[in-house]
Amino acid sequence: MARIVHIEDDPANRLLVRKLLVRAGHEVIEAEDGISGVRIAIQSKPELVLVDLNIPGLDGFEVALRLRAESGFERVPIVAITAEGDRDTSLSVGCDGFLQKPIDARTFAETISRYLGGHSEAPPAEVNQRLRQQSQRIVSHLEEKVFELSRVNERLREADAARTAFYRNVTHELATPMTPIVGYVKLLLDEELGSIEPAQRRALTATDECVTRLRQLIDNLLDVTGLETGRMHFAQLSYDLSAVVERALQRHRSAFERAGLELVTELPDGACPAIGDAERLFRAIQQLLDNAAKFVPEGERVGVRLERQDGLYRLCVADSGAGIPESRQQRIFEAFYQVDGSVTRLHGGTGVGLAIARRTARGLGGDVTVLSPCVERIGGVTFHGAAFFLSVAERAPMQLDAGSSPRLAI
Repeated sequence: MARIVHIEDDPANRLLVRKLLVRAGHEVIEAEDGISGVRIAIQSKPELVLVDLNIPGLDGFEVALRLRAESGFERVPIVAITAEGDRDTSLSVGCDGFLQKPIDARTFAETISRYLGGHSEAPPAEVNQRLRQQSQRIVSHLEEKVFELSRVNERLREADAARTAFYRNVTHELATPMTPIVGYVKLLLDEELGSIEPAQRRALTATDECVTRLRQLIDNLLDVTGLETGRMHFAQLSYDLSAVVERALQRHRSAFERAGLELVTELPDGACPAIGDAERLFRAIQQLLDNAAKFVPEGERVGVRLERQDGLYRLCVADSGAGIPESRQQRIFEAFYQVDGSVTRLHGGTGVGLAIARRTARGLGGDVTVLSPCVERIGGVTFHGAAFFLSVAERAPMQLDAGSSPRLAI
């Protein structure tokens, strides 16, 4: 029994050849186009390759040339089978035989057996001339493919630009009505518009939490458009990093409590003065805390440590959860990537938080990295799950554009 790769785009022809060859005791592996046919042939290491000349992708001539250049295929019989094609050209590019369609079902298996046994048709005397002609035809074919791919790539760029503009316009439209909503909810909760009953306060508190979450999603989408267009700009103002971290922790304490997580902190006693964009940094820290609140199992711990190291402020958010597979530790920083991206995933979110956090940190002269498994000791507790490290410079880098005010470089 021989393993035979059959490259043919017509299903009826594949079925006929498969029946004839399987009946003769051979194993048949099929491919529908030249590119996948070459890949399948290289992987399966057949005793014979049967290829139609008129197939999509790479045609039969190109398949023969490609396989003859592959190590291990110097002596593998390649037989061209076609309704229209040139015998001499087929033999010149490396085929051992040429079969005309329609095939003779009575003698087909016997003919293939002869090629398996070493039979090979001699190439024409003018091989060099035919190879030169075939090479010219292949170059022309590749030029057409390159031109076609260039047009497709241009359409993709246009579609990507339209998508980015759509995100930007939609998020701005969503952000506009959010401002009065946030303001009025706060006025009601602070009883600036009159006293409220306990039941009303509970309802308004729930509304405020939903509005805060919605505002965070809108901010994320605005940041994503900034990421994709390279227009994520940063303010350059004095701020206290310790106060920013405390504010982010205060915002997430209720989320940790609902998730059944114990929060352990190790923060400096005094201020941590810096110059940069405190609001963007606050949102970046929120992304790391939100990530821990969503993915660390109930009953585990989350540790937060802030320190100054090697001229940078370094924030560590560590947990005692299951950790992150090494193969996915870099991909989690890609926009829209999620470790569990199925529609039935347990956790919400859009998959952009860590990408925004990393770009924000880099815009402020630092970075965001991950280590899993980790060994981090925070507040007397050792964490072995995943640890995210966000670093920022005391003074973020700045560049000046002619005629513009100072802005931070990314």
